[in-house]
Amino acid sequence: MTTERRWASRLPPAVWDALLPALLLLHVLTTWPPAELPVAAALTAALALPLLWRRRAPLAVFGVVATAALVQWLVDVQLPADIALLVALHTVAAESSRRVTLVAATVVEIGAVLACLRWASEGAFLTPFAALTAMVVAAAVLGVNDRATRAYLEAVRGRAVAEERARITREMHDIVTHNLSVMVALTDAAVHAQHRSPAKATAAMLQVAETGRQALTDMRRSLGVLRTDEPDAARHPLPGIAHLETLAGQMRTAGLPTTLDIAGGYTHIPATAQLTVYRLVQEALTNTLKHTPTGTRAEVRIECAAETVTVAVTDTGPPTSPAASSGHGITGMRERSAGYGGTVLAGPLPGGGWGVHTRLVFGGAAASA
Repeated sequence: MTTERRWASRLPPAVWDALLPALLLLHVLTTWPPAELPVAAALTAALALPLLWRRRAPLAVFGVVATAALVQWLVDVQLPADIALLVALHTVAAESSRRVTLVAATVVEIGAVLACLRWASEGAFLTPFAALTAMVVAAAVLGVNDRATRAYLEAVRGRAVAEERARITREMHDIVTHNLSVMVALTDAAVHAQHRSPAKATAAMLQVAETGRQALTDMRRSLGVLRTDEPDAARHPLPGIAHLETLAGQMRTAGLPTTLDIAGGYTHIPATAQLTVYRLVQEALTNTLKHTPTGTRAEVRIECAAETVTVAVTDTGPPTSPAASSGHGITGMRERSAGYGGTVLAGPLPGGGWGVHTRLVFGGAAASA
């Protein structure tokens, strides 16, 4: 059954649209008496063949089918092809507004009343009328539900696209801001050291080049446009808690003395949560590097538990930070943290300096929360 369903799902809609008219015409050609065949075949074609265009012009097709049904009623010929009216009604309900659907359903219901008045057995009007009315309602309701389902799925896709764009924007902000800040700091250091210590200036410029290459790799990975001729970038894993020591070393090279303390094991933490931790620390350290004077020191502490991870980044800079009132750094950190039930607390510390603190929840604790 699974194989048959997959095969059927690959068929284009036009094949399914042609199936019902073909079956109705085949039924008339094989079962109708020769004397009545021309009229029956013509009426069946008028009722069924317009369904081939029902997806392109549902209202026009409904009008043609309804007109053919009226002619059929006038010439007093009962045909199985009357089911085309229900198909056309369903298509109108799936493609048009509720008001148009109500008008179309009323037309079909009037046809059901006329059919019962002419072709129902004497004294048996209510039973066929109830059956036909139920089919009319079912066709209209199913069509409306199809339209609502499509609208809902489209809205979900729209939200997913918006969320993905927001995610890429945050990633680009973190990658570009951090790496450019480090590159500017390293370049300034190289300029100051070029006469007194050429070796240090050369090392700083080499670090600038390495930082730029790392930024390009991160951008390609985040945007999903890695090319087959870049195997090293494709194999490069998403940054996580294990990469924080490299990040701290990069900040120290850029002129911000940074200490790192990781308490507890982190191998059980999901990769996406580890990426969030890395980006939070990266953004906080980048803000410190950009907005504090020379001589400021930073400290990063990560506490890993069974279903939570706590992130705390503090520095010894001024008690106020321009990052709190400008840019999107703190906003981005709050958005990242909120994805794991965390709230970012950012502000001056009682003993001086600036601090950023949050706790991320994952696993079963996140589901219960």
